[in-house]
Amino acid sequence: MKRLALLLLTSLLFCQPAWAARAKVASMAKDPYISALVLDADSGKVLFAEQAETTVYPASVLKLMNLLVILKELEQGRISLADMVQVTPEAAKTGGSQVYLDSKEQFPLEELLYALTVQSANDAAVALATHIAGSKEGFVALMNKQAAELGMKSTRFHSVHGLPPGEGQKPDETTAADLAILCRELAKRPDTFKYTGIKERPFRDNTFIMRNHNHLIGEVDGVDGFKTGYYQAAGFSIATTAKRGGVRIIAIVMGSKDRKVRDAKARELLAKGFTMVPPKAVPPPAAAKAAAPGKGPAAQVSGPAAPGKTVTAVAPAGGAAKEEADEEAAAEAATDAAPARDWAMFLWGLLLGMVAMAVPGYLLLRRRGRER
Repeated sequence: MKRLALLLLTSLLFCQPAWAARAKVASMAKDPYISALVLDADSGKVLFAEQAETTVYPASVLKLMNLLVILKELEQGRISLADMVQVTPEAAKTGGSQVYLDSKEQFPLEELLYALTVQSANDAAVALATHIAGSKEGFVALMNKQAAELGMKSTRFHSVHGLPPGEGQKPDETTAADLAILCRELAKRPDTFKYTGIKERPFRDNTFIMRNHNHLIGEVDGVDGFKTGYYQAAGFSIATTAKRGGVRIIAIVMGSKDRKVRDAKARELLAKGFTMVPPKAVPPPAAAKAAAPGKGPAAQVSGPAAPGKTVTAVAPAGGAAKEEADEEAAAEAATDAAPARDWAMFLWGLLLGMVAMAVPGYLLLRRRGRER
């Protein structure tokens, strides 16, 4: 019995799992939401605010800061859209919403930027961060520096993707008011909408169709950005925008318990904003008429694959790809299942360890018994 007890103890020690590797974060999601804000993008006037200074977890909405940092790096000529980005093993192992990058792959920076903004790909976020700043930590420093420069006083980033924090890590924190500052800064850059206004886009030679988690695109008049976010403790959040009659309205809804409620409230707030700001005279789109077919931003934001091509999406192991309506919750909420998966891995590892260590002992005892 002593030997068996020793074997069990040894198994426990050597099979120590990752089940405790994810920090516990108390859920703050509420019905209909934690906070909300509506902003006139041009004037910066706040048209509606409710608990806008309350701290929230942005989840993947923080990728808007990734986008701003990258756009500024492009503007300053430190990087190029044509740069080839090598996927690191760390990026390839990143879970949640992803494009299933492999460490043997490399992509043009712009393709990974689309993956970041359309698919909300966490693996692309890590790959881009490492390419630009040398490490995730280096890129997080750039994100926090930019937040400070913009006056986002209640924001502190700890990750490049917005996933739930690991053991010993802190959750990313911000407020609806701070996100409004970020969104307004992004709205000054036309390229923002080139990346955030796409409903779907092919990736990896048309073998994967990326679908935007912002379900208001194509459903609500004028919506062309920005980003959604979700994990269980954070709730469903969205920072979105629409332009009508020369007026751009930004609406932010943070921490809803239900995705459909979040989207419904975002629709309501956008509509509310447009009733409060009179339309402006819009010049005729002469430049758009002059653009040659297949050229310019309009062509770059086209998502569907070329006619006649069969396109299949790579799905995570264990199930088919979810429909677009469930994609965000399925992909990003998968990270919240990590503790259960880790427990299963622990028990499986414990069983294997016990068998591996007990069988030789059993055989040795039998041999000694025969020798007697």
